[in-house]
Amino acid sequence: MAALAVRRLDTNAPDFGAALAALTHWDIAADEAVVGATRAILADVRKRGDAAVLEYTARFDRVTASSLEELTLATSELDRSLSALSGDDRSALQFAADRIRAFHEHQIGRSWEIEDEFGNRLGSRVTALDRVGVYVPGGQAAYPSSVLMTVIPARVAGVGEITVTFPTPDGVKNPMVLAALSIAGVDRVYTIG
Repeated sequence: MAALAVRRLDTNAPDFGAALAALTHWDIAADEAVVGATRAILADVRKRGDAAVLEYTARFDRVTASSLEELTLATSELDRSLSALSGDDRSALQFAADRIRAFHEHQIGRSWEIEDEFGNRLGSRVTALDRVGVYVPGGQAAYPSSVLMTVIPARVAGVGEITVTFPTPDGVKNPMVLAALSIAGVDRVYTIG
């Protein structure tokens, strides 16, 4: 493997602004290409449904399945991954989950209502969504923190059903992500990128 070349920038250098701009430049053409490809995939999935999802999963994740059920993880597999973690890893995930939950419990909106001087009832009603879908990065960018920081706030808000998708390139499932899914308490998991 080739050594990674690290370029240092000096904030005091006269060309710092130009060097930083060149380093952080985002090619909008590449962005538009990604948006276009994504739109085409979504249109195909809308048109062909599960068959398209299965084809894209085989193409991008190199995982073949004949039905979405084959790409569904049982909660028992999530729980086994949690049980198999070292004590330190399990404690770290639980500690993070507890802190995230405590933080978001302070953000819960409350419904309120008043009656104005004309007898009109005014207010704000706060309700959770019935169900949400969460995408969790997988493969080279597998982040259990993404699970905790998206699923736990949804649970705290009162979302009734949470479905997660995350890619498992070549069928490899990240055990920390699976354990985080167990801790967060998801309802359904699809190994689809």
